[in-house]
Amino acid sequence: MKRALSHFLCLFVAGSLAPTAGRAQEGVRDQANPQAQTARPAAQPRTGRKAKNVILFLADAGGVPVLHGASLLGYGEPRRLGIQQWPYLGLSETSPIDAFVSDSANGMSSIVTGVKTRNGVISQSPGTPQGKHDGKPTKTVLEYAEQRGLLTGVVTTQSIADATPAANYAHSDNRKKWGEIFPQAFRPRFGDGVDVLFGAGRQGIGEQLVAAGTSLDQLAQTHGRPIHATLAEIGAAEKRPVVVGDTMDARAATLKALDILERSPRGYFLVVEWDAHTDDPKEGLQNLVDFDKLIAEVQARVDLDDTLLLFTADHSFGLQVDGGRRGQELLAGYDAWKATKSEEDIVRLENVLVNRTHTGEEVAVLAIGAGAERVRGYFPNTYLFEVMMNAWGWTPDSAPSD
Repeated sequence: MKRALSHFLCLFVAGSLAPTAGRAQEGVRDQANPQAQTARPAAQPRTGRKAKNVILFLADAGGVPVLHGASLLGYGEPRRLGIQQWPYLGLSETSPIDAFVSDSANGMSSIVTGVKTRNGVISQSPGTPQGKHDGKPTKTVLEYAEQRGLLTGVVTTQSIADATPAANYAHSDNRKKWGEIFPQAFRPRFGDGVDVLFGAGRQGIGEQLVAAGTSLDQLAQTHGRPIHATLAEIGAAEKRPVVVGDTMDARAATLKALDILERSPRGYFLVVEWDAHTDDPKEGLQNLVDFDKLIAEVQARVDLDDTLLLFTADHSFGLQVDGGRRGQELLAGYDAWKATKSEEDIVRLENVLVNRTHTGEEVAVLAIGAGAERVRGYFPNTYLFEVMMNAWGWTPDSAPSD
């Protein structure tokens, strides 16, 4: 008995000291690198509280290497992004049901429905073949929110009918069918449909609508919702604005969306996508630096006691930092490469190598706020659907079978 008690006490003491030792070691490292002292994990509000609001930030192709590269580009040091200070971290596996590497259609559909698809298929049952016939629709987090009377919004720097934003409000066997996808925002299956819709893609969506025998103007007239070309066109009294522009200012759009969604007494669900593909490494990494600054602005604005903030990517991308030293330019050689106007799949800079393709490794999930404590460990991307639903305390319907 004494031997067992002694063994228990040794384990207890060792377990108690381990975090302290870790902090001490971190302090030693930080003394050697004074700049690291500015990056500390953010405080997490009280746990166990239900969320009133959920905001999902999606960096398209913003995998772990891109997060690291963005921190180096923006601040000259690792782990300087605001989201890298959030207290909860997990790794999300993104594959579709029949392959190892995901596109945005499966990647986002899996997150917002809890059901993996095939690449190219948007929020439909797993067996749906791309481009052959529609499968059964899978219910999205946005649709659950609409059914319960919350306000909802989708903001993107990309086409509002592209795979990532569309997975929230539409269902299609082919992500390329913008002319069929976009009108679904005006024919919701639940509630009155997405309340705030801001994105790009005006020309491409308009062309497909015309080919289908309609137009943006006709769609707006039929449903009594103007489809503006710019944020500036939104009227002061508009409660459910739609903007489909040639481009979209993500910061202005997100803050405008919050101005509207925060009026909801029942809460809201907001999705914000910012492209982080690093085909052009400077552009992609800078996008993520700017996205992180926007997220920090939103974080300071909301009440984390009743709001869950999630950051993740739909899939990873073939960027790696394989050289460089502190004080040196991360993207040395970029201007020379850019001047060549090269379309080769491989981009070779002095310190950065880019294979311009999606990759299959896990992506980071970072979380703070109400319900964030559920984000930890390795998990499939479908688990994020559960995280969001559980944050509200909602029970999902049974998923459709093929």
